[in-house]
Amino acid sequence: MKYRDTASFGKRQEYSVIAELLKRRFDVYMTLVDDQGIDCVIRINNKRYLDIQIKARSKGAKNWNFFPQLYFKPRGNFYFIFYTEKDNNFWIIPSKDIKKLGNKMKSGKNIGTISLSLPKTKKGTKTEKFKKYKNKDGFKLLK
Repeated sequence: MKYRDTASFGKRQEYSVIAELLKRRFDVYMTLVDDQGIDCVIRINNKRYLDIQIKARSKGAKNWNFFPQLYFKPRGNFYFIFYTEKDNNFWIIPSKDIKKLGNKMKSGKNIGTISLSLPKTKKGTKTEKFKKYKNKDGFKLLK
């Protein structure tokens, strides 16, 4: 049963994030295929839509706060929502900010991808730097 749990974790967490968005009264549209790195679309108003990519790490993951190999083109209407199960936090980060906050791979097979390490602790410089993206503050960024 372990494989089944692992294999379905990502999809379960996508639905959990979408449920959280709906609870917060966002107008959410799910994509049928994730071939553009878009898991759902949020309608802000008649003229503004946000593309959302959802990423999650399980509480049992060795590096539960680390999201490697993110490949994307930053743009104003593209956001990532990261969920870390170990501390039950949502991190809502604009793609343009991820480009600044992450580490870009300069060599190897993953050249050009960005890796992002989220804070593990409740205090510290890194925690302060990421504070505006966490939970309710992060969800406010979508409005």
